[in-house]
Amino acid sequence: MRKPSHRARAVLAVLSAAVLGVTGCDAVGGDAPGPTATDARKAKPSPTPAWDSSPASVAAVGDSITRGFDACAVLTDCPEVSWATGSSAEVDSLAVRLLGRAKAAERSWNYSVTGARMADLPGQMVRAASRKPGLVAVMVGANDACRASTSAMTSVSDFRADFQDAMSALRGTAPKAQVYVASVPNLKRLWSEGRTNPVGRQVWKLGLCPSMLGDADAVDAAATERRDTVQKRVEDYNKVLEEVCAKDRHCRFDGGAVYAYRFGTDQLSHYDWFHPSVNGQARLAEIAYRAVTGKQA
Repeated sequence: MRKPSHRARAVLAVLSAAVLGVTGCDAVGGDAPGPTATDARKAKPSPTPAWDSSPASVAAVGDSITRGFDACAVLTDCPEVSWATGSSAEVDSLAVRLLGRAKAAERSWNYSVTGARMADLPGQMVRAASRKPGLVAVMVGANDACRASTSAMTSVSDFRADFQDAMSALRGTAPKAQVYVASVPNLKRLWSEGRTNPVGRQVWKLGLCPSMLGDADAVDAAATERRDTVQKRVEDYNKVLEEVCAKDRHCRFDGGAVYAYRFGTDQLSHYDWFHPSVNGQARLAEIAYRAVTGKQA
């Protein structure tokens, strides 16, 4: 395959609760006097918090973004800069921010796989659940939209079914694990930002996310319709993530924060102009930390 330049050698495997109060009441039998109002208030246990902003461990699942693919070198996973579990001081990952650097090294695990789609998430969740993590960080969906054509994109119904299966797989082993679900990134913004770089445009010609990035310079009606179709699918995926997560009291969606983030070329890998750079991974870590530690996402 012809390489347009030395920086265009990248051929890519495409790229966050309702409060449940648990209260009790003491049974009073026979002639025993009932409790006073004050005593009753003292006896009532505090509600069980539905969200703990200080989990004891973190597991990550998802795709190449969470593996740090192409952030450090061409065609290479770089999990040390992962937004979720990485050890890099430049990124200050979610695990490091929540656990501290020393504990993060021992109490965080990354089960994401480059190239993974939502259909792969149930298997990853099984592996993550085996650790009984305090928090599972999820980012997946870009590869479901990044296909050879719009007709090859994962259907919304299949995306929903696979995410539901993944949550069920987790709950079967780790019923109290918290889940942070990141929204799927804005792929159309990726196109509009990356196409300004001639190297990026050349790399994309090698077959990177053709449904969105193919014919990057084309702005005719057909190309515009194609990109709008991909964008609508990404928005539909994010709606699924939000809806399924909302049914689980230990799940928190990011509210669309990753999708809404207005990244620029500094946040893109300069190897492929698609995956996050180290700077981009750091921004994802910031978004995740705010969502996990905030009063609400």
